[in-house]
Amino acid sequence: MDHTHNFQVIRRAIAAIYRFDYSCRFQDLADDIRLSPESFKRAFSFLVGISLKKYQQSFALDHAKSLLQKNLNKLQTAQEFGSSESSRQDDFFVSWEAMAPRAQASKGDGITIYEGWYQSPFGEVIAMGTDRGICGLGFTSEMGQDVARSDLIKRWTAAHLKPANTQLDNWMATAFSQWGKIDLHLIGTPFQIKVWEALLAIPNGHVTTYSLIADKIGNPKAVRTVATAIGQNPIGFLIPCHRVLRKSGEMGGYHWGLPLKREILAYEGALTDAQ
Repeated sequence: MDHTHNFQVIRRAIAAIYRFDYSCRFQDLADDIRLSPESFKRAFSFLVGISLKKYQQSFALDHAKSLLQKNLNKLQTAQEFGSSESSRQDDFFVSWEAMAPRAQASKGDGITIYEGWYQSPFGEVIAMGTDRGICGLGFTSEMGQDVARSDLIKRWTAAHLKPANTQLDNWMATAFSQWGKIDLHLIGTPFQIKVWEALLAIPNGHVTTYSLIADKIGNPKAVRTVATAIGQNPIGFLIPCHRVLRKSGEMGGYHWGLPLKREILAYEGALTDAQ
């Protein structure tokens, strides 16, 4: 069974879990997505690796709050980010293009960006990358193909766009797996890049708050500006802006849609529990 088929199966299962209000039998899910229980189990185990019951528990409405309560003890100070836990920085080679105001206005003039469509556990994604790394990744489940693509392109309207090359395909082949190294090319203002690098330092399976990110970059009063920069993160999932919550434990915003944010947090929580 190939990766694309498995991603589609899990995506359909996630939608079914929502419809069943987080409580259903494995047989019910298999029937709903028109697969035999055996085929469904193989696909589910391939990507998730834990029981359906534990996965459903990760979708509970208070899951984000419990994550925050559990993890803030480890992340009370900005200095602890990435100190002893595995972080996204362990998985990526990161380069950046810190745009000065003049370069910002050029909207990517002189940069070649490759683009392509791919499957993920959370539905279809559009990925964009330069020769230096992935610079954009957007989800279509909430906004559709045209809007997701336009959302990324508008950041670099003067860039030269080309169809995906082998390098982008190779990066995306491991983007949603638990192995492999990926190059990221951060294109943004110095402040944005500082915030995005702080996101990369959030340990796997953890969450944090907007105010702690502001502390991390040495600007504790800039919580609103930090939140704006987080919302402008062009590389969904790989730069984990979905791991940032409000102090109350509420979800806050998510550029690609709040239902997707909950799905990703549940997915990561399930994988962490399985380790």
